[in-house]
Amino acid sequence: MCKIAVIGIGGVGGYIAGALGNTYDHVTFVARGKRKEAFEREGFRMHSDVLGELTVHPKMVVENIREAGPQDYIFICLKNYSLDDICPGLREVVTEDTVIVPIMNGVDAGERIRRQVGKGIVLDAVVYIIGYTNPDFSVNQESDIVHVHIGVKHPNAQEESAIQRTEQLMIQAGIDCRVEADIQQAVWKKYGLNCAYNVLTAYYSATTDEIRKNEKRLEEYRTILKEVMAVAEAKGIQLPENHYKEQLYRFEVEQKGDSTSSMRRDMDAKRQTELESFGGYLVREARRLQVPVPLSERLYKEMKERTMCY
Repeated sequence: MCKIAVIGIGGVGGYIAGALGNTYDHVTFVARGKRKEAFEREGFRMHSDVLGELTVHPKMVVENIREAGPQDYIFICLKNYSLDDICPGLREVVTEDTVIVPIMNGVDAGERIRRQVGKGIVLDAVVYIIGYTNPDFSVNQESDIVHVHIGVKHPNAQEESAIQRTEQLMIQAGIDCRVEADIQQAVWKKYGLNCAYNVLTAYYSATTDEIRKNEKRLEEYRTILKEVMAVAEAKGIQLPENHYKEQLYRFEVEQKGDSTSSMRRDMDAKRQTELESFGGYLVREARRLQVPVPLSERLYKEMKERTMCY
């Protein structure tokens, strides 16, 4: 019997939880308040372009991971600012063999979990998905492109085994899971996009078109991508040669014009944002490595001042 828990049943976590809960018997959802009550009363519903219409009744729905007991796999799909709050509870349910998969924004979630939990097998991961929650707590997943990338930098034999087992666990649930030989490269490829897109759409309260059709804002987008690449290079992370051109093409040509970021929505609603992940971490690493990132530093400072009253 394989025990699986998913913490954070939003746009990303809902897709992961829905796929796993539809396939395996012992899946626990960690959710709070009215969301928890809805899942207990009606089950969890997902409208997915990849997996179709699903209604899943998890084995348990708990408010705190402590209530779930020891787990074989724990998928963490929270906003980055919530990670520190759950680590004490994780320590109570993680064994030496528990596989922890943080599918979160930013680049340091795995590192923070290893430091704070101190046991289990922590993988690094990144996801490409368009997903969002509805007022009734169901989740919509749009487009036929959803893939999760997992790995560990220089894995030992135990970590290598955990990576392969996790890949198979997810594939059997219909999740496109890809093992990365260089997971840091994969994580930082998306991080650059997130830093540029989330920060600028939130800073200007703008859509994709409102950034790319404004020459000044578009140039700022390009500048942030370059600043992220400079920090990655200083950290010894080798991004692909065509990375910059690929990211620009994706933003300038492929992305829907009316789309925006969750960080923009959070900032507009005066909720807590992931500014520390997309701005603060980059600026702090740049200072540590003595890499100039003047635009990222200015935007981070101004947005931090704006959000101090939230």
